[in-house]
Amino acid sequence: MSDILRRGRLTSTPDEDMINFTSSMSADKWIFEADILVDMAHTVMLHEQGIIKEKDCSSILGGLLKIKEEGIGKLDHSYEDIHISLESRLIDIVGEDTGGRMHSGRSRNDEVATCIRIRLRDELLSLMEELIVLRMTLLEKASENTETLMPGFTHLQHAQPTTFAHHLVAHSDAIGRDIERIIGAFSRVNKCPLGSAAFASTGFDLDRERTRSLLGFDDLLGNSMDAVSTRDFLIESASAMANIMVNLSKMAEEIIIWSSSEFSFVELDDMYASTSSIMPQKKNPDSAELVRGKAGTVIGSLMALLSLCKALPLSYNRDLQEATPNMWRAVETTRSAVRITKGMIATMKINTESMAEKSVLGFTTATELADTLVRTAGIPFRTAHQIVGVLARGNGRPTLDEIDAVAQSILGESLSERGLTGDMVKEALDPVMNIRRRAITGGPAPDEVRRAIKVRQEEIKNTQSTIESLNRSVEDALNILFSVVEGYTGKEI
Repeated sequence: MSDILRRGRLTSTPDEDMINFTSSMSADKWIFEADILVDMAHTVMLHEQGIIKEKDCSSILGGLLKIKEEGIGKLDHSYEDIHISLESRLIDIVGEDTGGRMHSGRSRNDEVATCIRIRLRDELLSLMEELIVLRMTLLEKASENTETLMPGFTHLQHAQPTTFAHHLVAHSDAIGRDIERIIGAFSRVNKCPLGSAAFASTGFDLDRERTRSLLGFDDLLGNSMDAVSTRDFLIESASAMANIMVNLSKMAEEIIIWSSSEFSFVELDDMYASTSSIMPQKKNPDSAELVRGKAGTVIGSLMALLSLCKALPLSYNRDLQEATPNMWRAVETTRSAVRITKGMIATMKINTESMAEKSVLGFTTATELADTLVRTAGIPFRTAHQIVGVLARGNGRPTLDEIDAVAQSILGESLSERGLTGDMVKEALDPVMNIRRRAITGGPAPDEVRRAIKVRQEEIKNTQSTIESLNRSVEDALNILFSVVEGYTGKEI
């Protein structure tokens, strides 16, 4: 293949160690198809602007289609990046007098920035769809468990009774915000840098709006220096993914704890568990542990991106080559973790008896008892808090007589004299009644949780419509590009 890059200014050839050190080909496999799209759009625009002849345009497009059919494996991987390798292969196919015209008015700087954005937007769209499925799964499981008692925790200590549905809706809401963040990131990813050249644009009369439209971008990046040098869109996307992984890691941690004999709240499906090489009785929640562990991988990718971009002078610097492997690592890890988490939740067995049994351990009904004292006896909450705090030193099932005894020592009078009855105490200590009382917006009362689930299911429908619209916009634009290319080459894409 033609050494089209180094033959002019440079006279020596780098050795194998230098080639390996500088090459981005291993990460560039992610953008192979995006690079062909960019080349196609740029070539079409060059002809429409009268910069290259129609014959050359048709030949270049035909060569690009051949390269697409051959696949990335046919390219020479000894080049430092896919852009030069692809262009070199094109020149081998159609000749330099024709293929050498494709790069007119363009630099690898704006080319690679455009390719990365195209591939990343596709990954973000797929991630949105996978997050939607995860959120739906959480809500479906919640709808099956609106009456399933479980202990709620703060500081991992038994706190108050709640329901499994209430707990799952909390995770669903976190994932809902993650989806919103990805949609927001998409709006800033889907902007076109093509036409900015190295950093100072070009003297060729390019039509940037035409290539933007053909490639399905929503807008142009207006400053050519910013367009080629910024990687803030990678940082923002990786940040959103790190946040997703933190949320998934929380779920994974709970699944791990809940799977233990001490809790025995859930059992993972065999598909998502492993066993021990020595202890035959073991069923380990390995999938959840790996989700928890892989959160560190994505957080690490974000830290690497931040470190790479810190203090880089404008405009383009080769340091940025190291950014994309971290982005693709974050993408691949996050998307797989979302899918695995969905599978674990959809298939896990819920031990409702164990959850209900432990919903009252640790005097979880203490808050409702204190509230009952306030409502019925008219005492300040802090006084009720003190009375119940003293009672908490006992077995967690105080009688009316025991409550009166403590009240007598603190207030100098019994609360039964203020209207507190044994039935009221019994009701306050009942976890089911505890939950039903908490029927305000966002509470765990079954009717309120059912209402909340319906609201969130409607939110999902609206979000799905947004994602479908984003997908359709990109697909429609690329179909126009393919139609134009077919018109020049006579070959259907």
